Amino acid sequence: MSEFLPLGEWVDRGVKFVIDNDGGTLERLGSGIGTMTEGIELALQAVPVWMVTAIFVLTGFWRVGWKFALFCLACCMVIDGTGFWPQTMVTLALIIAATVISLIIGLPLGIWVARNDRVAAVVRPTLDFMQTMPAFVYLIPAAMLFGLGRVPGVLATVIFAMPPVVRLTSLGIRQVNKEQVEAGVTFGCTPMQVLLKVQIPGALPSIMAGINQTIMMALSMVIIASMVGAGGLGNDVLASIQRLDIGLGFESGLAVVLLAIMLDRITETVGAQRPRQSLRDRLGLPAKKDRT
Repeated sequence: MSEFLPLGEWVDRGVKFVIDNDGGTLERLGSGIGTMTEGIELALQAVPVWMVTAIFVLTGFWRVGWKFALFCLACCMVIDGTGFWPQTMVTLALIIAATVISLIIGLPLGIWVARNDRVAAVVRPTLDFMQTMPAFVYLIPAAMLFGLGRVPGVLATVIFAMPPVVRLTSLGIRQVNKEQVEAGVTFGCTPMQVLLKVQIPGALPSIMAGINQTIMMALSMVIIASMVGAGGLGNDVLASIQRLDIGLGFESGLAVVLLAIMLDRITETVGAQRPRQSLRDRLGLPAKKDRT
């Protein structure tokens, strides 16, 4: 630490002050997050493998097409066949918990940033800081405040993964056609009605892109969060590094990649403006010939 500008010492004192004077707030917050994450994890592990596979396959067929549905089937079979299905469900539970918290905070914050320039002037540098700070650094205060386990892993993931949804929500709302907004005001819409009926529908592709990026960043961070005991596939990746086990590293890393591809391809299509396809088109069947 520098003696001229001891920023690290100030931050360390600040964290210790919060720990000593939080009045039980951190314990209640950690308990709530831990209960939610554990509930999602138990729910996913209670569902049979074939049912989760069917959900991925049917969703892939609905959103993308039959080829991707077959790819989802192959991904789930590979993950189950290599014995990493339970760890994958733990990782998926961590992603869902972190993404839900990120959206609960990030979507309203993005809307606020889009509608208030003063808030934007404060939030944007903060988001820059959150995105550029090395991911490992978030684990230190999270572990100090909440100990080891799921909670610090989820919170560190939230800090790392939330900026994209805030940025893209704000950007999408700001880029909505001003003439449409003015037309809504002219017809007597309240600010809330303009937001819900004009701005958010117009910004939906951008908002969904932000959600997609948040999910992808959450996936990358929950692997790193295994260093504080978050669990899931990250434990196997970390163990492979510690033991220099190439096989374990490849198998666990492959499970991460396959899960990432499925989540990415499915979520990127939600909210995208694309022409509706008939069942015949999705199955790749030739079009009906005109008999006239």
